[in-house]
Amino acid sequence: MIRNIPNKYTQEMLKECIDATHSGTYDFLYLRIDFQNKCNVGYAFINFVDVNSVITFARERVGKRWNRFNSEKRCSISYANIQGKQALIEKFQNSTVMDEEESYRPKIYYSSGPHKGEEEPFPSPTIPVELRRRRRQENRLQDQESN
Repeated sequence: MIRNIPNKYTQEMLKECIDATHSGTYDFLYLRIDFQNKCNVGYAFINFVDVNSVITFARERVGKRWNRFNSEKRCSISYANIQGKQALIEKFQNSTVMDEEESYRPKIYYSSGPHKGEEEPFPSPTIPVELRRRRRQENRLQDQESN
């Protein structure tokens, strides 16, 4: 995960920043969004295709300030509970985030071949939208009850 991302960054801005030094080295990117406020929540899921890319990204970016919005935040990274492109696809494929506008959705990228680094079509949800929304509502109720 990439952390301490300034809240005004869009997923496209984050991608541009990553691609400046690491284009074609990751196959999944998702900048989490607060849909009510239309800004990111400060972290993103990324899946680098190999360990060396994680190491070089860390050397290049960790501890450094972001290059937009004059933010004092400094990039950091952490290990996410879910690892790997397929596992991340499975996590988000049937999420209600897939019902949001395109720019807010997770993105996957080809990691090899002539299209390496280009966006790949994200698999369509396999659960109907009504069921996805019902699940989200149930999760919110559970969260409220536990607080």
